Amino acid sequence: MTMTDVMRTPMRLLRGLGPWRRSPRRFQPFSYTAPDRYPWLFTFVRDRLGDGPDRRLLSFGCSVGQEVASLRRLFPQARLKGIDIDPRNIAEARALRLPGVGFAVGDSTAGEDDGAYDAIFCLAVLCNGRLTVNGAERCDPVLHFATFQAMVADFARCLKPGGLLCLVTTNFRFRDTEVAAGFNVALTITPDQLAPDVIFGPDNRLMPGERYTDVVFVKR
Repeated sequence: MTMTDVMRTPMRLLRGLGPWRRSPRRFQPFSYTAPDRYPWLFTFVRDRLGDGPDRRLLSFGCSVGQEVASLRRLFPQARLKGIDIDPRNIAEARALRLPGVGFAVGDSTAGEDDGAYDAIFCLAVLCNGRLTVNGAERCDPVLHFATFQAMVADFARCLKPGGLLCLVTTNFRFRDTEVAAGFNVALTITPDQLAPDVIFGPDNRLMPGERYTDVVFVKR
């Protein structure tokens, strides 16, 4: 599967339970979330960007909206949006009735405008927990690096210059993608702040012992 193949795949409107489960852009089979799960990350972004009605933030893979609720407390004036592949999650998120927040069902950012966001959060989404549990030597056919590369390239399209791309707990390294050349690392953390995930290379093969601790990237 090439990057072109991935981006030409029609975006799922995700009605019912069938199509979204088969989306090639569905990485994470679990919808676990919790309030204030990444306070250190959200605080870093708040200190870096500040708040205001001109700030726009996107939570991609927002699950049932707890991540967006946490962001709303730190960014009371910003415009927020959450996107999740599972329509049931979005229904729960909308039930929170968070002020100034929009939610949408989707498996990519293809419908978002160029340069729309000051920050995009994609946290424990571009990974599959079963790969860690099963001790896989390869990630395909469960995951493909080409899909990861295409998705983060579209995140980059949606970011303003100087915008922040936040990627925590992924099964691939952002620095291995073509679009990474247009970013600088803004935040590196310690391994104990990461979930016990495994890393695969562009060839979809396991990189034994690799721990990727770069988590925030600023668009040049």
